[in-house]
This record gives sequence, C-alpha cells and structure tokens, in this order.
Amino acid sequence: MCGIIGYIGPKNAIPIVLDGLKRLEYRGYDSAGIAYFNGNGIDVKRCKGKINSLETLLSEINIKSHLSIGHTRWATHGKPSDENAHPHRSDGIVLVHNGIIENYVEIKNSLLDEGVVFTSETDTEVLCHLIRKYSEGMSLEDAVRIVLRQIKGAYAFAVISEKEPDKIVAVRKESPLVIGFGEGEYFLASDVPAFLSHCRDVIYLDNNEMAVLQREGVILTDFDGNPVNKEVQTISWSPTMAEKGGYRHFMLKEIYEQPRAIADTLRGRLIPERGEVILEEFGLDRNTLNNLKDIMIVACGTSYHAGIVGKYMIEQIAKVRVDVDIASEFRYRLPIIDKDSLFIAITQSGETADTLAAMREAKSIGCKVLVICNVIGSTASREADYVFYTHSGPEIGVASTKAFTTQIVALYMFAIALARCRGVVDEQKAIGLVGALLALPTRAEATLELNKEILKIAKDYFKSDDFLYLGRGIHFPIALEGALKLKEISYIHAEGYPAGEMKHGPIALIDEELPVVVLVPSGRLYEKVLSNIEEVKSRGGKVIAITTSQDKHIYRLADNVLKIDEVNLFLDTVLYVIPLQLLAYHIAVLRGCDVDQPRNLAKSVTVE
Repeated sequence: MCGIIGYIGPKNAIPIVLDGLKRLEYRGYDSAGIAYFNGNGIDVKRCKGKINSLETLLSEINIKSHLSIGHTRWATHGKPSDENAHPHRSDGIVLVHNGIIENYVEIKNSLLDEGVVFTSETDTEVLCHLIRKYSEGMSLEDAVRIVLRQIKGAYAFAVISEKEPDKIVAVRKESPLVIGFGEGEYFLASDVPAFLSHCRDVIYLDNNEMAVLQREGVILTDFDGNPVNKEVQTISWSPTMAEKGGYRHFMLKEIYEQPRAIADTLRGRLIPERGEVILEEFGLDRNTLNNLKDIMIVACGTSYHAGIVGKYMIEQIAKVRVDVDIASEFRYRLPIIDKDSLFIAITQSGETADTLAAMREAKSIGCKVLVICNVIGSTASREADYVFYTHSGPEIGVASTKAFTTQIVALYMFAIALARCRGVVDEQKAIGLVGALLALPTRAEATLELNKEILKIAKDYFKSDDFLYLGRGIHFPIALEGALKLKEISYIHAEGYPAGEMKHGPIALIDEELPVVVLVPSGRLYEKVLSNIEEVKSRGGKVIAITTSQDKHIYRLADNVLKIDEVNLFLDTVLYVIPLQLLAYHIAVLRGCDVDQPRNLAKSVTVE
C-alpha cells in the first residue's frame, strides 16, 4: 500500500514524479516525499500527510531537474512522521523502498557498532547506509549488488547517487516494479497508472532483477549482474483496465498481490525482536483484554471462513473461548453474550448489512466491538469501538482473495497480542510466532509459482459438474473457502466438508466423475486424512491433494499433488488457500465465465 515512481529524461522530472505519486494514491499512504537533482546535488522533500502537503513544500521551488524519485509510504517500521517518510538518505545516497527488510535489526546493530548514526525508525535506512558504505570506488549498481547479498525480505527499491547524477538503480524481489519507455525518457513505478499518461511501452521486472535507468537507455540484469533480455510490452488499456497491471482479470491480479498485501498488513505493527504485536494497532487496551470472558466472531461469506480460522488460532494460542456465527443468523437466535464478551466483526467492505446489524445488536447488549476491515472510513469502522485495518488495497474482483488472507493474518496477530497480554505465551515462543509471520510473504510468493501446474489440473477437471473439498481442523474452513470460490466464479456445485465427516454422508456422492480436493497438512492429522483419501480412491474418485508433507505415499495415492512450503500450523492456512483460488480462477476462465463480475453477486452486500 505504498508507491514508487521515478523518472529520467529531458523533461522536468519534478512535476512528472509528483503527478505519478497522485496516481498511486489508491494504494494508500500516510506520508510522501520526492528527491531530485538540483544541479549541484540531491534535494529531498518529504512530509507526513497527503500529497497536497508535499506540493506545498515544492511550490516555492523554481528548479528543473532531469531526474527524480518519489514515494508514498504506509508506515511499516516506525510511526508516520516527517523523519520516517521516504526518500531516505545517507550522505550522497538517496533511496525509496517498498517491502520489509527482515534482518534489518541485525544489520542496524552492526552499523551502529561502526558508528553510523540513524535518523529514522525505519528498516529502509539500513539500505542507504549499506549502499553508501560500499559505493566508494565502485559503481552504484555494483554497490547495490553487494547489499542484495546481505539483506533478507520482500522488497523493491530505487536508489540514486550524487556521484552518478544520470542513473537510477532499481531492484525487485517480491514487490512489484515496472519500467516505462518513452521518447528518450524512462520511468519506473510500482504500477503502470503512475506513468501511463506519458508512455505505454513497458517491461515488468521479475523477482531478483535489477534495472539501471540512464539517459542512454535501460540495462536489465539479474542480481548477479548477468544480462536479462525481456520483450517490451505495449499497453493498450482503458484507464480502468490499466489498473489491472497487465493481468487478464482483477481477480488474478489480486491473487498475485497477496504477498504484498500480507506485508502491508504487517507494516509497523510488530516488534520482532521481542515477539510483540503492537496492541495499539487494534485500539485495544490491556485492561480490556485481561478482563474479557470470551470472544464472539461474526461475519458473512468468505469473512466467516476467516472467522473460523481465527477461532482455532485464538483458542490454541491465547487460550480464550471463541464462538463464530454467521451474521445473518446471529441476531435471530437470541445469542448468549454479555458486556464482558469481545465482539469481533469481520468485513472486507465495512458495509455488509448483516454484519452491521449484528454489530449493533452486540453494542446494544453492552459488548465492546472490534472490526477487522479493509476500507478506511467505512460504516463498520465508524461504528466500532476498535478498528484493525488490513491494508490489503482495493479489491475489485467480487470473489474475495487478498482480503481473506489478510483477515487471517489480522486474526493471527490478534491472537498473539491477546496471548502476550494475558501471559499465556512466553517471549521465546512469541518470537517464533512473529518470525513465522515475517516469513509468510515470501512463502506466499513461492506458492504462486504453482500456477502453471494448477492450470494443467484445471484443464483436466473444468468440465466437471460437482466438486468435493475436504479438510480437517484449522484447514476445514479453508476447504469451505475453496468450495465457495469455485461456486462463485465457475457456477460449479462445490461442497466443503470436514474430512472426518465424509463417511457420514458425502461418501455417497463419490464416483469416477467426482473430483475431490483434499488438504493434507503434515502433523498429527496426516495419517487420518490419508485414510480419507484411501476411501475416496477405493470408490473411484479423483483426488487433487495439496500438502506440506514430503511423504511419497501421498503421491502414490492422489491423482494430482501440489506441494507447498510449511510455515506453521496456523499460517499454513494462507498457503493452502492460494492454490484453491488459482484452481477456481482457471476453471472459471476455461468455462468462459465472467470472473470479476460473476452473475447475481455483488462486491458489497448492503441489504439483508
């Protein structure tokens, strides 16, 4: 939820970059800044707040510059402030950055030992100091390559140097960057709309790639300096289509945005070295958390499935009882809750009518209400006592994807905060829980690499009339979500079911025509789920298995196996749902369905 823009060319770079920042506002931000060459060196202007505040800072400047970089920031490490806003600098090195440097604490401590003085609370500043450290006697891009071998995380950044005033070096690792080619001018940005009014020829950087933008052209290499050849693509989209960033559908774009969306949900909310989630991000105080008796989670549709995942997380991590209810049923069943219960409403839009009604019912009883929501200023966020924004960015596709996974991340963070507050998790265990969270964006990115394999599976099954999805424990709601995605966008009947309950009904449906998607996590339920697969195969069913296990037995049993990386029991749910989203997407496309706007469905259900 932050944006990078850069320009080098014969025109005045400052208004071009400022306009690009405005076109990236949809990504969300709390501060903005710009850096440019002034003829003698680099000036940096940055401030907390909106871009119009930055414009005020620039209004009295009468300088034309051939090169500039800019940034809109959503606080990650460090609060929103002038000091923490980008660009950051270290002497003659100036840099803008998206993403998270996971090992910044270790690097910062090393630099502090060397006498480096830090002026911000950000992880970004370590990049500036490291590049400055290595830039003596070598090119800017070579210094960057040395730094890339030392840092860990998901990031994109652009850096300039006073010693090389005709160069921008940009790198991408799991955070988007696109290069634009104009007439003797070059652009870089987090997304095409930032410069689409100036040029339409683009190259999208892939992971572990570097671009060096100079007046003479653009040089593309990998992180080791090996040349990379890419074809220039010409954008011919309408303004609305341009927002898809080169993807065929918004849904596919939003599936691929999940590593970034997860990272944005984490930003500025963790203290990894102490295993802490910053409690103030939920608006809650320790007294409220210590005194709550139980928790009621209420939501609709996909958010309801996230709520069930949250129940497992909160009960197992924080040891607090949780009930989960469908919002449309909640107020009609005379729920037994009181003022000592915490009511959590989950809603992507913040405008879901049934969820709002349930919230109001809970407030009338005297409950405190926490809303987990993606839309700032929505009705739910205004009416709640406490709000946690997921910051997953605009979700245009009707079938929710990144909103769902960031809701799971939010609930996991809440579980840690609650557990730490109530003293049921010690610091060492909490550090492990938070560490797994920091690794999740990278694991999600790796899971997306299964896309081609999933497309092949979709081609085998897209003509099927029915699907069965099976999962156990915390993965049961993921099976529900997988079935829902397929129903929503492909119009195939699909059913999610607890794997242990299969013999109590759904087993009657299994024959040679029924594909069965089975979630097979490693751990104490692994053998039991394998037994369920045996039951399916003995009746001729086709099995698509998704697993974290290395066991070869599952490959002999299942017709198709998708292997994903493992994080931990709770966060693996995010990794399991990504292949289910892609499977639903590809089946729907193969069937000729309107993926982004499926029939009879709306993005925000504002009526009961």
